[in-house]
Amino acid sequence: MHCKKLFVIGQVWPEPTSSAAGWRMLQLLHLFLDQYDEVHFGSAAAHSPHSHPLEEMGIVCHEILLNSSSFDALIQELNPDVVVFDRFMIEEQFGWRVAEHCPQAVRILDTEDLHFLRLARQEAYRQQIAWSDDLLYSPTAMRELAAIYRCDLSIIISRSEYQLLVDQFRIQESLLHYLPFFLEKLMDLASLPRFEDRKNMIFIGNFLHEPNWKTVELLKTTYWPAIRKAMPEVELHIYGAYASQKVEQLHRPQEGFLIKGRATNAQQTIQSYRLLLAPIPFGAGLKGKFVDAMMTGTPSISSRLGAEGMNPEHWPGSVADTPETFVSQTVDLYTHSGYWQEKQALIPQALSNLMADEQVQDAFIIRIADLSKNISLHRNENIVGRILAQDQYAAKKYMSRWIEAKNIAGL
Repeated sequence: MHCKKLFVIGQVWPEPTSSAAGWRMLQLLHLFLDQYDEVHFGSAAAHSPHSHPLEEMGIVCHEILLNSSSFDALIQELNPDVVVFDRFMIEEQFGWRVAEHCPQAVRILDTEDLHFLRLARQEAYRQQIAWSDDLLYSPTAMRELAAIYRCDLSIIISRSEYQLLVDQFRIQESLLHYLPFFLEKLMDLASLPRFEDRKNMIFIGNFLHEPNWKTVELLKTTYWPAIRKAMPEVELHIYGAYASQKVEQLHRPQEGFLIKGRATNAQQTIQSYRLLLAPIPFGAGLKGKFVDAMMTGTPSISSRLGAEGMNPEHWPGSVADTPETFVSQTVDLYTHSGYWQEKQALIPQALSNLMADEQVQDAFIIRIADLSKNISLHRNENIVGRILAQDQYAAKKYMSRWIEAKNIAGL
């Protein structure tokens, strides 16, 4: 009987306590473990003390090398049925090797978020210029879109990003699969700390992610002074992994602005606070911090861009794009228990609209199985992908070959 194997090639070893991306990867791995006889995970990154113990889950782990034919030997030996690339940069590095040595394996790109969209918004913010769709057509966009075409299926976490790919870039829907965060069991709101049992406000986010740093900078310089003036006894606590010196320098206890460092358990930490504040100025994908807030019955205040893809019209808190509105909504939600409870009551519906239940997860697995059975026909219908697989468009392949040859020669 055939042993079904799936191989995930990660940009990093998952750290679910450090970032939403790590938490999301762990969700996918649990799903794959239920469906495949063997699940393998490999990464060229170094382990950290916060890397999840994948072996304890029953996953076979491999330390792999960039620009090395040792990966060719590994992928031939494993001969997986499905290979998942964690972000488009990993597909660029390893996709051509997988295609060359395991041509029948279904190749899946886990986009996490659309990097080119986030970077385009970041550039508009940096230059303080009005948004234009022209900003989307960057070299990064061409690379990411090429990776989507080269793969058999790409996982898209945000409904708005799915529509952007279909409407703006005319990507075939046969190449895309919308798969948001997986629905976890929501705690009974009545069992969570009540309005009067909570105090202060929180922000949480991995500081390796630029939007999180800019959000904290905005809170410190633009929003918090006015909030603190209105409520002098209230504090804002900033949590996040990998806080740099520039983050630590914002620590001002006398102003009620405290840098608290890494949260061991995000949801346990959040549930003692009354509000989560996150006026995110740019970004993409879905924001795990808002899901964690909802799971703990905590209303949040976001920008419209931060709430993108998460039903901002029925937000369990407030969506505000001007400092004045953000501050006034923060004060109102923090001080009025009835208003706070009204917003908290929106959480169950917000989560059910947002998350992937078991039926949605099953549909994803069925989609992969169908691809495995009809992979030749599927690829024939993706003519752009076939064109991009040709040698004349394989710059990353030949760059990798060149680096490998240099390394062997000791140059």
